[in-house]
Amino acid sequence: MTIQTIAVLGAGTMGHGIAHVAALAGATVRLFDIAEPAVDKGLASIRRNMDKGVDRGKLAPEARDAAWPRISGSTDLAAAVTGADLVVEAVPEKLELKRSLFAQVEPHLADHAILGTNTSSLSIARIAEGLVRPQNVLGLHFFNPVHIMKLLEIVVHAGTAPEVLEACRAWGAAIGKECITVNDAPGFATSRLGVCLGMEAIRMVEQGVASAEDIDTAMVLGYRHPIGPLKLTDLVGVDVRMHIGEYLARELDNPAFEPPALMRQMVAEGRLGKKSGSGFYDWES
Repeated sequence: MTIQTIAVLGAGTMGHGIAHVAALAGATVRLFDIAEPAVDKGLASIRRNMDKGVDRGKLAPEARDAAWPRISGSTDLAAAVTGADLVVEAVPEKLELKRSLFAQVEPHLADHAILGTNTSSLSIARIAEGLVRPQNVLGLHFFNPVHIMKLLEIVVHAGTAPEVLEACRAWGAAIGKECITVNDAPGFATSRLGVCLGMEAIRMVEQGVASAEDIDTAMVLGYRHPIGPLKLTDLVGVDVRMHIGEYLARELDNPAFEPPALMRQMVAEGRLGKKSGSGFYDWES
C-alpha cells in the first residue's frame, strides 16, 4: 500500500503543517476547509513557511518550487477526498465532530484508503465506531510546528489492520519523521505525560512556588526539555490543554490531570496563550 495522494481536512495550524510536509515529500495534497478564507490563509502559511526555510538555508529553492504546485485548496469535501490514499483530519478536538467528519468522508473513498486522525488524546476506537472500514483508521499525531518537529505518534486501536500501520510508518519515514507506535489509551504516550507535567507546573505557579519563567527554565536547563511546560501550554492553547486535562482526568480517573483553578480562571478571562496575546507569558510584546 503506497500513499501518493493525501487530503488534509482543516487548514489551521496543524492542517497546513501536515500539507506542507506531505507536499515536500512528493505527494499530491488537497487542503480542505469549510470556508475559502480559511483555505487561503492555510495556503499562505505554507508558502510563507517554505519561503522562510529557503531564506534560512534549510530548504532548497528547487524543493520549494517543486512542492508548491502539488498543493491545492478546496471547500468541497467530496472533491477533496475522492481518490485520496490517505485522509488526515486536523479539526478541533471534539469526538463527535471527528466521528461525523469521517462518516461523511468514507463513502467517497476507495477500499484501501486510510483515515488518520490528528487527535492528541481522544480514543481512536471511538472515532472509528460506526464506519464500514474501521480497520483503516488510526491516529497520526503530529506536533507543532509540523515542518520542524521530528516526531509522529502513530496510534493503533485493536482493529487497525497491520498493513495500514505499515503503510503509515513508511509514509512517516518518507516525510522525515521519527515514528513511534502507541496503543489506543487515553492521552497516548505524549499527551498523557506532557499534560500531567503541565498541570503540575500550573499548580506550582498557583501556589507561588516560582514564576512561570523560572519553572520553565528549570525544565529546559535541568532536564534538557526543548521548551518549558508553561510556554508549551501557551503555544498549544490554555483552553485546548484544559479540555484535554478534563478528558484525561475523567477517562483515567486520575486527579493529577484535573485543570487547576488558575487555568480555569485564565480561560474564563480569555488568556489563552499565544493565540490571544497573553497566557503565562505576554506574547504581544
